Amino acid sequence: MNPNEQALATFQTRVRQMILQFQKLKKEGEELRTVIAKNEQEIKDLQAKLAQAENDYMSLKTAKMMEITDGDLESAKARLARMIRDVNKCIVILSDEEQ
Repeated sequence: MNPNEQALATFQTRVRQMILQFQKLKKEGEELRTVIAKNEQEIKDLQAKLAQAENDYMSLKTAKMMEITDGDLESAKARLARMIRDVNKCIVILSDEEQ
């Protein structure tokens, strides 16, 4: 083999190696792009869940504030006390009838 043929053979070998390396890196790049796309979708899903949770929290917070600020707390306590007295009266009446 003369020096030109040997140089050409070496060159061909290196080109093949570079092609194989390129294909390997290309495949790795595709895999990484797939992982990135998956992670981006997961981030979007988590952001949507966070937004929904924040919305739910604000709704609950507003409902609780309205419940407390309605002023019905005192009237609800009074109604409950009346109901308890009525139940106690009924119990007394029933107890008297059984004797």
